[in-house]
Amino acid sequence: MTVGDADSMAEKPESHPEGSERNSRERGLGASNDTARRENSGPEAVRLFEAMVERENMLAALRRVEANKGAAGCDGMAVEELRAYLIEEWPRVKEELLSGEYKPAPVRLVEIPKPGGKGVRKLGIPTVLDRLLQQALNQVLSPIFEGGFSESSYGFRRGRSAQEAVMQAREFVTEGRRRVVNIDLENFFDRVNHDVLMSRVARRVKDKGVLRLIRKYLQAGIMAGGVVSARSEGVPQGSPLSPLLSNVLLDELDKELERRGHAFCRYADDCNVYVKSEAAGERVLLSITRFLERRLRLRVNREKSSVTRPWRMTFLGYSMTAERRPRLRVARSSMMRLRGKLRAAFRKGRGRNLLEFMSELTPILRGWMNYFKHAEVRRVFEELDGWIRRKLRCVIWRQWKRRPTRVKYLMKRGLSKERARQSAGNGRGPWWNAGASHMNTAFPRSFFDRHGLVSLSNYHYRLQSTS
Repeated sequence: MTVGDADSMAEKPESHPEGSERNSRERGLGASNDTARRENSGPEAVRLFEAMVERENMLAALRRVEANKGAAGCDGMAVEELRAYLIEEWPRVKEELLSGEYKPAPVRLVEIPKPGGKGVRKLGIPTVLDRLLQQALNQVLSPIFEGGFSESSYGFRRGRSAQEAVMQAREFVTEGRRRVVNIDLENFFDRVNHDVLMSRVARRVKDKGVLRLIRKYLQAGIMAGGVVSARSEGVPQGSPLSPLLSNVLLDELDKELERRGHAFCRYADDCNVYVKSEAAGERVLLSITRFLERRLRLRVNREKSSVTRPWRMTFLGYSMTAERRPRLRVARSSMMRLRGKLRAAFRKGRGRNLLEFMSELTPILRGWMNYFKHAEVRRVFEELDGWIRRKLRCVIWRQWKRRPTRVKYLMKRGLSKERARQSAGNGRGPWWNAGASHMNTAFPRSFFDRHGLVSLSNYHYRLQSTS
């Protein structure tokens, strides 16, 4: 491969649209599109490597990795440095891939605290080069597996979402399945058996080079504190390939549930089975636990797995009411998680311009609301709106600091001199004053609406009206 070919791969995507004359003349990134399509048509395809390193596939993977950004891996290379690196090193990397000599770098271990202080979630961050190669591999493998996945599988699949899984769960409950079997897989991504997983991948992928590369990624070491440890099981969360591999393994669970005629929803390792009675639920929980542990060698957390009522549990951040036709609502834990995120933002907002700070809250609130737009119980949004406004009044009260300043600004906001003096000298703390009548009079809801603060209840109403 020439340096000119490497330049072609690293050029800006918009410079040469896919399908242009220049694309057809340059072939530095492997097989042509026609070759890739011909050799990947069906489960018997045996030359996936050529499709993986094909120029357009690599360009698409590069754009995806750059768009996702993300932290550097154990080599310290940032996403912004990847294009320049490829211009120099792609010929060597491609040759190592095709010859089977390429060796993935260890993943960098990062521990993220779980909500509510329930331990940590371990993420494995590959180097940006390995993220690029895994993304390219994912793009050629996904079409092979996607058509065979269950309709009840919603996680990490194009055109499917967590909200769809939640709405399907509600329909199952509406139909009379008012017990749910919640199957909790203990540290799923850390417990995946490599041999079991590779046997499932090999049923559809026949290219031995691709199979070897996948196993290398599974066995790449983990770097923690500068020390690299070998890995004999697990799929590192945080890599572009792990969502597809988890679906490949758990598709066997989906097929077993379908064979038994169960109504279920699965999003990644979060699987719920909906049944009509407690006894049926206990039987399903016992038999599926046996299947997972014996057939897939996965460990079920018996303490967290249970048979319960749908409205007593959380599924993908949602819960539901106990009515005959249940309504979706935001789970209490989801609301508390948002409050925790906002508390951190409010701590950073002390001493800053209020309007600028409120504008920074907008993407957080809109993003959260867009996810929970299907919730039908509005009380939580009204409760959060009131809490956010009170927190903002608390910020204002803290910024005023001294009693004379508080008297001055309360009078500017329309309070009488006497009331302003009494309020400013009440001796209470910021949180109490933020909820008191004088601050509500000085900074009513209309003040925050006028200055662009997102009202969750109003935004929810607009989303519901347009859906």
